Amino acid sequence: MNVRPVVGVGFDIDHTLVIDNKLERIAMLQMLETIQDRGGSCGNLVEESRLIDELLARQRAGEFTIDEAVFAFVRERGIEPDVQYAERFRTIALDMVDRVVIPLPGAREMLQNLQQRGIRTAVLSNGWNPLQILKARRAGFEGAVIASADIGIQKPDARAFDALLGALGTARENTWYVGDSATVDVQGAVAAGLRSVWIDADELSYPAGVTEPEYRIEYLADLPALLEARSHAIP
Repeated sequence: MNVRPVVGVGFDIDHTLVIDNKLERIAMLQMLETIQDRGGSCGNLVEESRLIDELLARQRAGEFTIDEAVFAFVRERGIEPDVQYAERFRTIALDMVDRVVIPLPGAREMLQNLQQRGIRTAVLSNGWNPLQILKARRAGFEGAVIASADIGIQKPDARAFDALLGALGTARENTWYVGDSATVDVQGAVAAGLRSVWIDADELSYPAGVTEPEYRIEYLADLPALLEARSHAIP
């Protein structure tokens, strides 16, 4: 009698399970009022948004922590930061989750479908907790949420995907990873020996010269059928 292996699926969060509508950018912008009240400077909304996006992109790429990003943001506007600024940023961001973060269509139903099939699920995201946990909960996800800030490793580093495997308790060849970033999610998962699924919720072209995903989907609702058709472990 053949024993079927346990299947696991890891998910990215932003543009995979939810759209966060630039929540962290908004939190940074809201801090400008306090910075100005304390004698700091700021530019116009367009310029500030551009600079914030560049700063957050560097943070997500692993150059520094989110607290260090906040300190840089404050310092660049003429104020010497302290821990209160980082705490204020986190508070603003966390308080906005329920109002700003929107689950992708079909996310809850898809997660319920996988749970009913006995498929193990976890989240691996470049970000910080508890923000990533709250985002995942908005999509109806109740399992383990691994944030890069918790483990000190960013995707696409293979060690981040090793942490995912540890949370799932599944073998590499029976573990899928679903994400929207070609370079961070797909390339990282493939290099780590996981089966890769690129979700193109934004209808973008896949970038040239980047490792191709094993599979592509446009809607989360398509994932259970893909697993059923492609994984010998799914009845």
